[in-house]
Amino acid sequence: MKLEDMIDITVLKSIPNPATEPYKIEIIQPEITFMGVKEQRDFGTLHIVMYPRKKVIELKSLKVYLAQYHNKLTSYERFVNTVYDHLMEVYEPDKLKLVLSCNPRGGISSINTIDSEEREKAKAREKS
Repeated sequence: MKLEDMIDITVLKSIPNPATEPYKIEIIQPEITFMGVKEQRDFGTLHIVMYPRKKVIELKSLKVYLAQYHNKLTSYERFVNTVYDHLMEVYEPDKLKLVLSCNPRGGISSINTIDSEEREKAKAREKS
């Protein structure tokens, strides 16, 4: 079963965006955990930067959503891509950027970044 199918995105709740002008929301979750591909627990910090459109993340539901990954077997790359896809699907923000900073394992640390603006540029390059 794919990671995307094991995570319940219906737990992600929203509140109406109280503003009509663009603004930035930054959320930091310093205690991300999931099972690494060698069945070793991985730890990290997830930094979310969002420019909301109509919906804003309800933080308690984000906490519940992220807790689902605790015992799920995945890689850094799959984790950050799955979270990105789910947040885009549920909240439909104008812009979204995720930075996953993983704690060192075996002396090596990793930072994985997904940026909606970079993805749009890549899509435009593919079309041309």
